[in-house]
Amino acid sequence: QVQLVESGGGLVQAGESLRLSCAASGFRFDAKPMDWYRQAPGKQRELVATISSDGHFKNSSGSVKGRFTISIDNAKNTVYLEMNILKPEDTDVYYCKAAEYDNWGQGTQVTVSS
Repeated sequence: QVQLVESGGGLVQAGESLRLSCAASGFRFDAKPMDWYRQAPGKQRELVATISSDGHFKNSSGSVKGRFTISIDNAKNTVYLEMNILKPEDTDVYYCKAAEYDNWGQGTQVTVSS
C-alpha cells in the first residue's frame, strides 16, 4: 500500500526558507519519479516540481523556478523540497506524489506572512 507522509511546513515570514520532506513507502521508491504539488482552498492542485527516480532530471514551475529545489534520498525513501525566498503567494498545502500512483498524503501547510 502506497503511503506518503509530508512534513516540515510551518509559518514563516516573507524571504525566509523552509524544507519540506516526504517519506514514502509501499512501492519501489527508486524506480518512480516524484512530484511536489500545492493547493490553495478552492483552487486546483498545482504541480510545483518533479524529479526523476535517479535524481538527475529536475523541473519546476515558472512561479518557483530559482527559489525551490527538489531532491531525493533513495536510501531514505524520501523526497525533499527546499523552498527559499518564500513569498505570501506560496501559502498553500503542499503534497508529494509518486508518478503512476493516485495516492496522496495528508499534506503539510505552508503559510508565509508579509
